[in-house]
Amino acid sequence: MAKPLSNVTVLEMGTFITGPAAGMLLADLGANVIKIEQPKVGDPFRAFRGGLYSPHFQTYNRNKKSITLDTRKPEDLAVFDQMLLEADVFIQNFRPGVADKIGVSASRLRALNPKLIYASISGFGNDGPDRDRPAFDTVAQAVSGFLRLLVNPIHRRVVGPALADATTGFYAAYGVLAALYERERTGQGRLVETSMFEAMAHFNLDDFTHYFADDQIMGPYSRPHVSQSYVFECADTLWIALHMSSPPKFWENLATAVDQPDMLQLDMFESREARIANYEKVIDFLAPIFKTRTRQQWCDLLRNLEVPHAPVNTSEEAIESEQAKALQLCIEDANGPHGVFKTIRSPVTFDGQRALDVTAPPVLGANDEELVAPLRRKLERLE
Repeated sequence: MAKPLSNVTVLEMGTFITGPAAGMLLADLGANVIKIEQPKVGDPFRAFRGGLYSPHFQTYNRNKKSITLDTRKPEDLAVFDQMLLEADVFIQNFRPGVADKIGVSASRLRALNPKLIYASISGFGNDGPDRDRPAFDTVAQAVSGFLRLLVNPIHRRVVGPALADATTGFYAAYGVLAALYERERTGQGRLVETSMFEAMAHFNLDDFTHYFADDQIMGPYSRPHVSQSYVFECADTLWIALHMSSPPKFWENLATAVDQPDMLQLDMFESREARIANYEKVIDFLAPIFKTRTRQQWCDLLRNLEVPHAPVNTSEEAIESEQAKALQLCIEDANGPHGVFKTIRSPVTFDGQRALDVTAPPVLGANDEELVAPLRRKLERLE
């Protein structure tokens, strides 16, 4: 397995998702990621059914080590400082000001280690009137304009996974990688900052570009209309998705599949513009037809006719698909601390090498004896 960051040591003081997600992405690339947690309780995302190993925590903390330190205590801060001298990257996702209170501010750490890449993740950034506001996934999705593109305007409910949290983690890791590359030339570290608000605004770039370029305010159906994307229920109540895009052959082949050879002569189907303008009518026409066959029957038919489609899978169906198996998408650590740990591998391959090895997320303080205890003994000898 390729590990391009095998020479990089990361200290992560991340909680919940954004910081841990950034650390996990670097760990997946081979970095030695040491997660620094509060004694006894650890990352708050650990708590689950009376234990400290929740599915949420498992999601973002594979391939890491765990140690416990409370840097508000001088003896623990001294241990931390020793570790920092050998570190390449430090990641934290505290609210502005918290890092200063617990002794891990950017100014102090970068003075100790000028080569350090210090990654700071916040909700709203370190400037502006919202600087100190609490931010969670839904807050960031909403304030950036993204949430309105997901919410059904008639049945208003927050839907989907924690996109803002995970996306912000990606952007933080992206910044760290750029800073590491620059350091190879300059020998100097960087302060890398991002916020959930900034990350989601950039992730929502298409929405803003339509506003800037054409004064359009997009809504939840804007992209599906333009991209000609549909979801239909089949005879077995399972769903199938179609993405018809622009090429006329997709619609010509769909007309054959649904046994409606004259369909494209109807006003609502005659052109891309007509289909966009009559999106709901197109759905009303096709929906009853899709209920006449099972999803598998439709998948077989549409595949043979090269109509862009896919079953709307559950997670179980996705990993049991032949394509997922061919790509070895599901990997596991048979020796996890709570039994077999299963996860989805990194999607990046290097020279054909897939990341098939994984280490289960650590239990709290799993590496205290290995990493913390020797430094405590060293500091005691120096006193």
